[in-house]
Amino acid sequence: MSAPRIAVLDYGAANMVSVTQALASCGADVVVAAEVPSLALADAIVVPGVGAAAAAMDALRERDLLEPIRDWMRAGRPALGICLGFQIMLERSDEGGAETLGLMSGRTALLEGAPTLPHIGWNEVELTSPHPLFEGVPDRSHFYFVHSYVAIPTDETTVVARTTHGSAFVSAAASGCLWGIQFHPEKSGEMGQRVLANFLNLVRGAGTGRAG
Repeated sequence: MSAPRIAVLDYGAANMVSVTQALASCGADVVVAAEVPSLALADAIVVPGVGAAAAAMDALRERDLLEPIRDWMRAGRPALGICLGFQIMLERSDEGGAETLGLMSGRTALLEGAPTLPHIGWNEVELTSPHPLFEGVPDRSHFYFVHSYVAIPTDETTVVARTTHGSAFVSAAASGCLWGIQFHPEKSGEMGQRVLANFLNLVRGAGTGRAG
């Protein structure tokens, strides 16, 4: 199969250079998508993000991307959410009371019991159930985090990994072809690259989603 074409959503809430370069180094054909037509050419989308949920939702709405993203994911087409991009896949956020994409049941809340916030730096990711996204990644490998809020999925069967910073939180979840990770793979060295390479393999396995 040719290189998977990955549309990285540009809505002003991420370091696009580091994300796109990391995907390209794993063999992806990367397109930066700030408008709907770019999605039609993609096999999968990546929703990166840092910052606040309400501002992210406003930015997606201003770019007319909200419903196309929802339609994409509801259709079972591959998508990866990173950090804030994972959090907004849930139904709502306690941060500003924002209504988010509603593609996974649950909410985003402030990380309770944390010794410091934001949670910044390297931390262990404990795998709670096998998943191809972490193929070849040893349990308790270290990944890089920058966040204060965490995703709390309602369905425990979607949880793939947890991390502890004061209290345990969900650091990876999966539902069909929808995958979310709280850490930043583009800043996580060899193991981060492995996760992105596994994502591309999952996209290949899902087949092409291109419209033409």
